[in-house]
Amino acid sequence: DQHRGWFHSSILTAVGTREAAPYNAVLTHGYVVDAQGKKMSKSLGNIVAPSEVIDKYGAEILRLWVSASDYRDDIRISDKFLKQLSDAYRRIRNTCRFLLGNLSDFNPEKNLVPYESMPDIDRFAMHRLSELIEKTRKAYDTYEFHLVYHALYNYCTLDLSAFYLDILKDRLYTSPPNSVERRCAQTVMYNMLDSMVRLMAPILSFTAEEIWRFMPEKKEKAESVHLASLPEVKENIKDEKLAEKWERLLAIRSEVTKALEKARAEKHIGHPLDAAVTISCSKANHDILSQYADDLKSIFIVSKASLTTGKKLIDAYESQEIKGLSVKVEVAEGDKCMRCWIHEPSVGESFDHPAICSRCRQVLDRIAREEPV
Repeated sequence: DQHRGWFHSSILTAVGTREAAPYNAVLTHGYVVDAQGKKMSKSLGNIVAPSEVIDKYGAEILRLWVSASDYRDDIRISDKFLKQLSDAYRRIRNTCRFLLGNLSDFNPEKNLVPYESMPDIDRFAMHRLSELIEKTRKAYDTYEFHLVYHALYNYCTLDLSAFYLDILKDRLYTSPPNSVERRCAQTVMYNMLDSMVRLMAPILSFTAEEIWRFMPEKKEKAESVHLASLPEVKENIKDEKLAEKWERLLAIRSEVTKALEKARAEKHIGHPLDAAVTISCSKANHDILSQYADDLKSIFIVSKASLTTGKKLIDAYESQEIKGLSVKVEVAEGDKCMRCWIHEPSVGESFDHPAICSRCRQVLDRIAREEPV
């Protein structure tokens, strides 16, 4: 109706009188329909008033529903779908809250760590962030707002909650406050939050503004997130070779997680940190894993991780996804450190700190010698 009527008549009138179109582009969407795909009408009693959605879920959920819908088809709205979006919104908000909470002592004016000084996992996280920025900016430019929502949600769920932030917790909670390893983590998290809040601002306007007000201050920070520009893609933090290597690492990590879940279901372990894993794999995968030998227990979130090549492991989990990969899960040796939760034979060796491991003991000694933050 709109194409035959208003759009058509307005362009004919404008071209005839001004020799120019009255608009640069026209974006149209399908009908808003109910859960069964029926057009809304008073007679059917299936009209959903925006005010009712706002009263029940809040204005952010209504905005998220609009942006999450592919307007090229008819747009469905139902209580079930709004609840799903409410859960997705909560995931995005909670991820931002975690980032914000762990930046409480971070000053971007003096605590930022240069990209060149970061470990590989942090560089990979920065690469993923650059991909998010690129994908989201392109979606905005082409009016594909549903892709913005999906990109942000998947980033929070898969890249952050299920991977990077999960691994990062040990570094954040057990390292000395001013240590390079902790400041590296905070630098990445600051970049993530700074970019995410600007990317979500056109959609989750109130949430973005609330986060912006509590973000660490820096000289060039805009008064409002809505006065800040969208983040630019930084080519210097894109590293395709590193990303390819870490994609293989993540695939192996996924298989290790399956092995841990199987051991947990069989009551061999209660928590992944109760476990020590031995990994047998092909030479190609061994070459990648061996580069991170000292970090594997952090990447897999276990107390100990060992490697072997081509060796047959007894009672091991055999991967169906990666040829030649098997993972043996055993109970880790040593008692549980009350500070980092890792099982370590060194727990109990210290007279002054009998409940913690040697690593945590060294950290506490470093903290005692440091100036207050």
